[in-house]
Amino acid sequence: MTVQSLLLVCHGLVTLLVIVSFVCGQWPIFQGTFIQRINSFITFGAYDYFRRFVHYVCGSRGSNALMSFEYYFCDRPNPIIQLFYLLIVGGTYFIIAKSSFQYIPGYYLSEVHRYTSFLAVAVGILLFFLTSFSDPGCVNSDNVSQYISEYPYDNILYKRKECSTCKISRPARSKHCRICDRCVARFDHHCVWVNNCIGERNTRHFLAFLLWHLLICIYGIIALGLVLAGRVQEFRVIHILTAYYGVEHSFRSLAPHVLQWLLGSYNTQILIMVFLIVISMLLAGFFLYHAKLCLTNTTTNESFKWQEQLSWEREAKEANAALKEHFDEMNSETKRAEVSKWKKLFTRSHLQNIEIVKNNRYDKGFLRNLWEVVVPLSSRRSFTSHKAKSS
Repeated sequence: MTVQSLLLVCHGLVTLLVIVSFVCGQWPIFQGTFIQRINSFITFGAYDYFRRFVHYVCGSRGSNALMSFEYYFCDRPNPIIQLFYLLIVGGTYFIIAKSSFQYIPGYYLSEVHRYTSFLAVAVGILLFFLTSFSDPGCVNSDNVSQYISEYPYDNILYKRKECSTCKISRPARSKHCRICDRCVARFDHHCVWVNNCIGERNTRHFLAFLLWHLLICIYGIIALGLVLAGRVQEFRVIHILTAYYGVEHSFRSLAPHVLQWLLGSYNTQILIMVFLIVISMLLAGFFLYHAKLCLTNTTTNESFKWQEQLSWEREAKEANAALKEHFDEMNSETKRAEVSKWKKLFTRSHLQNIEIVKNNRYDKGFLRNLWEVVVPLSSRRSFTSHKAKSS
């Protein structure tokens, strides 16, 4: 393996490690691992060190400026991340067009892919704007009664209470977004990439946005792979290696030589392919996660609420079970032999058999849950009929 190919592999592995640590570092499976520590450093540690450095160099004036900058970017709606998205998509497409369109049509690709690639990116940007500027399902005094009728309180996660900011009753499954400063029905999360909340009315647009960009990445990986495969065929690289250099005609023998030739001649395409592979893995994870939530009629906000609720219920039941077991042992008149201590050491605790059941009132079954995302409740006739009755 050449130094160039080794650097490329190391670059890809480090990039993948950083992205996985940033996105998945808080997952329970990574608790106590170096991935969680990397996540803590990226999300908190690095910025904390930077803030201390700014305060040390610039004093309180620099700290106040940094806090203002942080407030604008993190606590108020702004188009910076949206512009960054357009820069990434436009820049990637420009690099691909400049470096690879000269080989289309080629050995495996026809000229039509020049136009289908542009159309695919254009549809992706259209879905981006649709998700960014669509109504997430804002709750106001005109429709709050309809949302309360459609989303009844389960008295587990949601109980009737008033939004202290909007001064209206907060329907079940809704939340007041501190960034957008509005109550959103069936609130999922606030997405900084689209600078908008994801809620009852635009979850379908958000899922389409994720799925389409995943397909774009897969399409780009396959297209670039076929471009490189076509160049190998057109230059008869395999024939030259086997006929003139005596390389054995097997994948294991030819692969390092072909990869070395591609890295020397088409390193831009390979770097773009590595970038698209990493992004497609992230998009696949996000899409599958949100698809699972939609099929169980759960939101991201509710998933965190359920984790806290189930954890609290488990702790309560374990405490009650342990207390009951302790009193049973105290009331027992038979003294156990010393052998029983060893038996107890290797016996499975009764506390481990405690099961906590998630009682999701809003789960209506696979098909109805999916239909609720595709056709939001507020866009149906029943919603307007509730409005007419309430008026």
